[in-house]
Amino acid sequence: MTPIQAKALPHVFAGSDLIGQAKTGSGKTAAFGLGLLSRLDSELYQVQSLVLCPTRELADQVAKQLRKLARTIPNIKVLTLCGGVPMGPQISSLQSGAHIVVGTPGRIEDHLYRGRLTLDKVSCLVLDEADRMLEMGFQETLEKIVKQIPKQRQTLLFSATYPIEIQAIARRIMDQPELIKVESTHDDSSIEQHFYQIESKDERFDGVRLLLLEHQPESALIFCNTKRETKELAEALKQSNFSVAALHGDLDQRDRDQTLIRFSNKSISVMVATDVAARGLDIDSVDAVINYHIAQENEVHTHRIGRTGRAGAKGAAYSLYNSKEQYKVIQLGIYLDREIVSESLPSPSLLKTSPQQAAMTTLKIDGGKKQKLRPGDILGALTGAKGIAGNDVGKIDLADNWAYVAVSRSQWKAALNKLSEGKLKGRSFRVRRL
Repeated sequence: MTPIQAKALPHVFAGSDLIGQAKTGSGKTAAFGLGLLSRLDSELYQVQSLVLCPTRELADQVAKQLRKLARTIPNIKVLTLCGGVPMGPQISSLQSGAHIVVGTPGRIEDHLYRGRLTLDKVSCLVLDEADRMLEMGFQETLEKIVKQIPKQRQTLLFSATYPIEIQAIARRIMDQPELIKVESTHDDSSIEQHFYQIESKDERFDGVRLLLLEHQPESALIFCNTKRETKELAEALKQSNFSVAALHGDLDQRDRDQTLIRFSNKSISVMVATDVAARGLDIDSVDAVINYHIAQENEVHTHRIGRTGRAGAKGAAYSLYNSKEQYKVIQLGIYLDREIVSESLPSPSLLKTSPQQAAMTTLKIDGGKKQKLRPGDILGALTGAKGIAGNDVGKIDLADNWAYVAVSRSQWKAALNKLSEGKLKGRSFRVRRL
């Protein structure tokens, strides 16, 4: 078990209310998931557990994990209710009943208001990434939702940080909660941290380019403090021929989905993101994290760099700061219990070299689960007679009506022709390169 599971599960199974402070990737979904599944009545097709998440991506990730955990229990239905997608399919699913609902506060409130969702049988409420939900302005919505749930229930709240706002809402909606905390700092054995003092905006941008050119990470996540910085930096890196995309709150859902898929399947080397946009994403460990600015809070810094060095792998984190941010660096050093010393950036001569391009390219197929496609069908079509080699095929993502497949950059034309001219499950599908 992970530390959060070892500490939380006894309280969860005992039926106690719980506040768990732990970062994304700590294993908390299993900690609350096993508890709520253990108390479900599979023969009662009414919502018995509600899990609230700040973003659709996190909700999808949580629902996916709960379905895995529920595989040995017959007929358990986990329904995802999030914004950014059509209402129709959600309404149909609600009419046929569900045991567990995972969703975002805004869409859950909408279904409640329209009378499509009832929560009078809920015995377990989970607030996942509660600090981000409050940051995103969901406090009033959360409290409206909680009023629709029986007071006799178990409430489990998980948060990477524990600010005053979380303490206040916990007092209002929880009954004598147990408080557990899992240490969220990272030691230098798994993540190497480097700090660089710069002065001008141009020097900050050049610093990012130099670090990317020097270390050539296959995947790098750059954190900015604002949406504006995120857009500007991604565009500037694109102008410098880096394989890059931005992730921020202004993107529509389709663009968010495609950006995440292309980054996770190695079709994009660099993703520039805000903290809110990047929280709770289902992304494996990245090679490097770059802080374009020092994070506003120490806990956010540890959450950022925790994206690298996961599962025993080595990671690297690089942070840029100017003299105005010096006080943040001092505070961070105290928090990390280490002396932070500014290092020299790589040689400016590297700016004359060309960036390394992403290893893969993504092809989109206009067909998915509803057309009975499986990953094996796509792999077989690509590697069949006169096809490409199996090791030229990367990650395959399958949804209801589409599929994305990563192929080696050198083989994308051959792969596109193979899928376009051939058939999948006896049918032809439109295929294009992203």
